[in-house]
Amino acid sequence: MAVELVAALIVLGVLLLWPGNVAALRQFGWYRAWLDALDFAEGGGRVALALVLPVVVCALVAHFVQHWMFGLTALAFAVLILFYTLGPRELESDFEAVLENDDPEAREAAAANLRSVPDGAPRAFTAPELVEAAVTASLRRRFGVLFWFFLLGPAGALGYRLAWVTADRDDERVDPRTRHAARRFALALDWIPAHLMVLAMAMVSNFDAVIGTWRAWHAQPGRSMWELDPGFLAAVARSGVDADIRAGDGANMSTLDPLGELADARRLMLRVLVVWLAVVALIVLAGWVA
Repeated sequence: MAVELVAALIVLGVLLLWPGNVAALRQFGWYRAWLDALDFAEGGGRVALALVLPVVVCALVAHFVQHWMFGLTALAFAVLILFYTLGPRELESDFEAVLENDDPEAREAAAANLRSVPDGAPRAFTAPELVEAAVTASLRRRFGVLFWFFLLGPAGALGYRLAWVTADRDDERVDPRTRHAARRFALALDWIPAHLMVLAMAMVSNFDAVIGTWRAWHAQPGRSMWELDPGFLAAVARSGVDADIRAGDGANMSTLDPLGELADARRLMLRVLVVWLAVVALIVLAGWVA
């Protein structure tokens, strides 16, 4: 995990210090062509066939290069895969496009880019909508990738990203059963990192507000802790942001200000990222001591 931690620090440091729209460097046309070639299968079988080959190849490459050049080759490969699988749009660039744009129409267009799965449906430019977009984008573009990267290495990060690439296909070349199976699998991959985000939010924000909102969301009729819907993240994040504002710790003094709430949600996600990296660093240090 030490190699993964160093790779994460390098990639995140570069993207946070010099944010830019790097989506053009994260192309998955090769995978979509591979998925299209598997049209003889459908549903979960097609998803499994599509994911297994690239994930296994990635795992084999990571295994064979781990001792080359004193591990520097493994580090370079991990950096490359992590950079490729984050996003595909750069999160910080989309945040800045909303927060720093003075034109209302351009700002709303930029806010639409924060949405992880655009469906063309109109969305209001309100505080709840922006917080939901921010936290969902953070899960899908950053934390989901990081969790599987730390757990399974480059292959885990690649598998997570390709699962969502499959789920997001909306053309006729992918049958509905395959899209449904891919989305269920991708949501299952989100379940653990989403709950770890809640735990980190409780640590860096108002613990009672965050945990109380999480419990209340799951206590609603028809919901359970084991369902795959990560909708609780938006409610939890907004409760943490609002609690910070009421305590005077937020950047603004109103819980109804869309831009102020988005800015505070962005800061909350950065604090969550720091907690995650600190925990991984402690795990690495514990492994060295042991």
